Amino acid sequence: MKTFRHIIITGASSGIGEALAIDYAAPGVVLGLTGRDARRLSAVADACRTRGATVLADTVDTTDRTAMALWLKAFDDAHPVDLLIANAGISLDQNNLEVEPFDSAHRTIAVNITGVLNTVEPLIDRLMARREGQVGVISSLAAFFGRPRSASYNASKAAIRVWGESLRFPLAKANVGLSVVCPGYVTSRMTDAIADPRPKTMSTGRASQIIRHGLARNRPRIAFPFGLTVGVWFTALLPVWLSARMLKE
Repeated sequence: MKTFRHIIITGASSGIGEALAIDYAAPGVVLGLTGRDARRLSAVADACRTRGATVLADTVDTTDRTAMALWLKAFDDAHPVDLLIANAGISLDQNNLEVEPFDSAHRTIAVNITGVLNTVEPLIDRLMARREGQVGVISSLAAFFGRPRSASYNASKAAIRVWGESLRFPLAKANVGLSVVCPGYVTSRMTDAIADPRPKTMSTGRASQIIRHGLARNRPRIAFPFGLTVGVWFTALLPVWLSARMLKE
């Protein structure tokens, strides 16, 4: 089971990222945190420091490839990273049953795919050279089939799931782990915007516990909650015509 001391978490100003940051915070731990909201990120950083961690927090835009590379490498130079969690993500137009506005789609793809690539790319060669470390990329149970809503969110999470599961193989040869995290509904500002029923909604604290357990064991896929995961996988296994009829609104 792996333990981590130098940890980077993007999207740490709320939701799962916030819970992970606070739960990992402890004496001897150095956290590198990014988020979009400076005020909330500062509050998270203070909470982590109260628990004894050293914290470097900044509102770096994950879609800015150059800025992310500079920030990540500077942190790694001072504190060689052993856990990198690409968590930052957005979901726009959750309740839109019409064609998704393409401005929203482009923004979602930029954050949820390009932002993840910009988080992993700068440090991957360093982790492989050191032959240690763990990467966690946050996908979603929405990655397994096209739901009626949020086309770009579903697509972006599907892309990250498959990319991460494929990347795991060459990383394993260098003794670097990679886990793809596929949560269901987790209480957060993003899910609070969903007007539809949210079955099996889980607290961020419980989600953090499951994710941390899986990362420490280098699980290939960390999907939860169990009941919803089984339902999603079952739907994904159905013939497309049948799943489309079931999901039609």
